[in-house]
Amino acid sequence: MKQPPGYEQGDPSLVCKLTKALYGLKQAPREWYYKLAGGLREIGFEATKSDISVFIQNHRGLKTYVLVYVDDIIVTGESTELVKEVIAKLNDKFALKDMGDLHYFLGIQVNKTCDKGLILTQQKYIHELLKKAGMVGCAPCHTPLPSTVKITALGGSSFCDPQLYRSIIGSLQYLTITRPEICYSVNKLSQFVQAPLESHWKLVKRVLRYLSGTSSYGLHLKRETSLGITTYSDSDWAGDPDDRKSTSGYCIFLGTNLISWTSKKQTVVARSSTEAEYRSMAEAVAELTWIKTMMRELLHPLPEAPMLYCDNLSAVLLAANPILHSKSKHFEIDLHFVRDFVNSKAIQVSHIPGSVQVADILTKAIPSENLLHFRGRLSVHNQQQMTATEDSGDA
Repeated sequence: MKQPPGYEQGDPSLVCKLTKALYGLKQAPREWYYKLAGGLREIGFEATKSDISVFIQNHRGLKTYVLVYVDDIIVTGESTELVKEVIAKLNDKFALKDMGDLHYFLGIQVNKTCDKGLILTQQKYIHELLKKAGMVGCAPCHTPLPSTVKITALGGSSFCDPQLYRSIIGSLQYLTITRPEICYSVNKLSQFVQAPLESHWKLVKRVLRYLSGTSSYGLHLKRETSLGITTYSDSDWAGDPDDRKSTSGYCIFLGTNLISWTSKKQTVVARSSTEAEYRSMAEAVAELTWIKTMMRELLHPLPEAPMLYCDNLSAVLLAANPILHSKSKHFEIDLHFVRDFVNSKAIQVSHIPGSVQVADILTKAIPSENLLHFRGRLSVHNQQQMTATEDSGDA
């Protein structure tokens, strides 16, 4: 270490030794985490190995959970008295501000629904995003992207404000936390942040127009008695017109609640649709492995092996067939990774028709009719309608 230029004091070889971490320094979050984690361990909490930001306490069979994001904390559990006790103990160690029931967390609005569930929305965040792009009051549209669009990095004029493009795309990526149906659109458009074109910016504005008309929509989480895991895996083979790479997508449900999803461009070119589908299955299996471990650490082990659905029959048969076919020998690692889980009955794989493949919305731009159907399957609903239903029920 050395003194910063222009601020040298005395001997330039001497530097200050900090006795307390300063907020904003690179090492400050790490030091704060150690401080908070130590305080939680003193009152009986342990961090889960699957996610070090989640802490769990099992007190006489009653479980209490703490979720930490820097200095924003959610405390929940099976006993209201234990939750209050944990907050009181933490308040003795740290200067806390109890915000009461969860209503707003990291830009996400949390509202209760009539079915004793929650709906997570980012309506205020969407309004701020539209304001940043100068599109407040714009005409809405029915889909994030046209179903016939072919997005390419070649041709057309460069966009005049690349910084604005990158800023809007970054904000849209955070919005996918509660709006999984725009995952594919945001993933596709984020591939051009290095050198965006005017055509790319027009498509970004279309996504914003879609959000303008659906700003009150959010992710609905219902109270469930079943802990069964269902996964849908899909891919769009050679969908990129520039490098012919495929797009993988999967969505994972706990009961009927969507808990994990992704839309991601594959890193290698697939030689067949079977290979593209199989690589997507391998990514889904990796995520399922983490979720199974997480549920076990949360003291809620899964009652049965998760079910993985794929609409490519060849990929499904390949997962169970111990014979290496010549067309699949070049992706041997992925092949054995999925097959080991299938053979050990840790995961079940089954074929479904493409018409009911929910993950289709995560791999390609689809028509408005299909979008409405799959958006509902992803548990993305209108908060205003659910609130109106709740009010009428109370009346």
